Amino acid sequence: MTGVGGLVEAVRYVAIGDSFTEGVGDEMPDGHVRGWADLVAQGWAASGTRVEYANLAIRGRLIRPIVEEQLPAALALKPTHLSFNGGGNDMLRPKADANAIADYLQPVLEACDANGITLILLSGANPSARLPLGKVFQRRGDELVGLVEQRVAHRDDIVRAYNWPDTTLMDGRFWSEDRLHMNARGHHRVAARVLDSLGVEVPEGWWDLDFEAAAGKQGLAYYREFVGPWIHRRLTGRSSGDGRTAKFPTWTPIAG
Repeated sequence: MTGVGGLVEAVRYVAIGDSFTEGVGDEMPDGHVRGWADLVAQGWAASGTRVEYANLAIRGRLIRPIVEEQLPAALALKPTHLSFNGGGNDMLRPKADANAIADYLQPVLEACDANGITLILLSGANPSARLPLGKVFQRRGDELVGLVEQRVAHRDDIVRAYNWPDTTLMDGRFWSEDRLHMNARGHHRVAARVLDSLGVEVPEGWWDLDFEAAAGKQGLAYYREFVGPWIHRRLTGRSSGDGRTAKFPTWTPIAG
């Protein structure tokens, strides 16, 4: 819906993706996760826009189920805006194929075009500086981001919020103890980038939130708590998102 001068009076914003979009790492005192997408909805509403928000992202999801399961559910909600990010979990697999991952962008583009939806396209933040095999993941991420941009280079109508090239976000202050998911500071910075890309005023302090990050575990303690369970899930064919459902599967009005 647009008002005088083409300004958007109301938006229906739906987010699809994996743990990055679900908000893992930005845990609230009551145990639920918040994350950048929730913050975008809040910041958008604070600008005076009437916002309805849904978040279908589920941690651990590979790119294929994001597109084949979450996208149709998102389209059924008839959104005005849809944010899309995926492929991070695929890139952690031994035989990751960046071209095959990037190809999943095409059905998202086609669906948004066919339904008049504004696409908000994100790349995830870059955790490689602090991960085991970090150079491998850095190379894969660089390749994937480049391939995605090649596919949309001619599209000025797509809202881009690329976080992978943001070297500030690579700093440990923006990451949770597992080194793979951002903390509250990181999620606020990503939300700031999305709002800025949308032309919405960014709330004060969001680019570098005043946040006391917890000291992370080191050495064997880190591997025992985080790497070991991840390897076990891979070997047993399980996912951190098994049994989980979307946190906001239907429209939720966001107070301004």
